[in-house]
Amino acid sequence: MEQAILAAAESAGRTVAPEDVARSVAKGPEWQAALPVLRRVAQRMAREGRLVIYRKGKPVDPDDFRGVYRLGLPGIPPEG
Repeated sequence: MEQAILAAAESAGRTVAPEDVARSVAKGPEWQAALPVLRRVAQRMAREGRLVIYRKGKPVDPDDFRGVYRLGLPGIPPEG
């Protein structure tokens, strides 16, 4: 899952939706079941400083956010 997140963010050069990453690792309707795992992995990576979680274009605390979010690499602005 980590590799999928990093690959998606690197290739996009901007933030990516978690749904797009989930679809890349789980085909068909199973991608939705991958979202909770993806979220936990993204939170851990953000705590380690390897990823930034954005909500409404602003970085958020990986342990305290709700709703729609996007994933990005440190040092790359959310809009690309």
